[in-house]
Amino acid sequence: MKLSVQQRITSLLMLKLSELPMPKEIEIKFRISELGPLTRRLRAAKFRRVTPRTHEMNTLYDLPGQPLRKRGDLLRLREYGGDWVLTHKAKGKAGRHKTRVELETKVSDGKKMDAILRALGFRPTFRYEKFRAEWTDGGGHVVVDETPIGNFGEIEGTPRWIDHTAKKLGIPPEDYLIDTYAGLFFAWKRRTRSGANEMTFRAIQR
Repeated sequence: MKLSVQQRITSLLMLKLSELPMPKEIEIKFRISELGPLTRRLRAAKFRRVTPRTHEMNTLYDLPGQPLRKRGDLLRLREYGGDWVLTHKAKGKAGRHKTRVELETKVSDGKKMDAILRALGFRPTFRYEKFRAEWTDGGGHVVVDETPIGNFGEIEGTPRWIDHTAKKLGIPPEDYLIDTYAGLFFAWKRRTRSGANEMTFRAIQR
């Protein structure tokens, strides 16, 4: 079967990625009912805030036919404050925690990176927006996300550290979430029958 130019590009990129060291992202999400009490628990657990509440916009890209999504991969361009990061995540392993191979690199010019991806045949498929603050105790990270569909936290580190931190913050294992923000959005969309097609404040507040 003859491969298209885009398919050949994707295959080459995946081959090159497989030759690189494979850092793993291990995390869980959880819903936040109130931000104030969580902030107090973080401080009581000796966490310090390393980044203030910062606006973040994420764009996912794929080729025609969405081969990355079908394979479980993710290609994302993120603007966090004034910084840009390009990230690839492989298909995750679902269990008590979510584990994915993750590679990312800083990008000096996000608009040019978007133009490069489009020139290679990639197109934006989904956008999601939030305000994020990051906390750490030196062993891992807790992020607090204010999104258009509610507030969520993420705990990222080793499995043992995640469970220990969740317990200190009053989050039982049955409250762990291992879905992506895209998955959470489309579940919310089905539940609310919203007409929004992206998880941005403007789309959801219409």
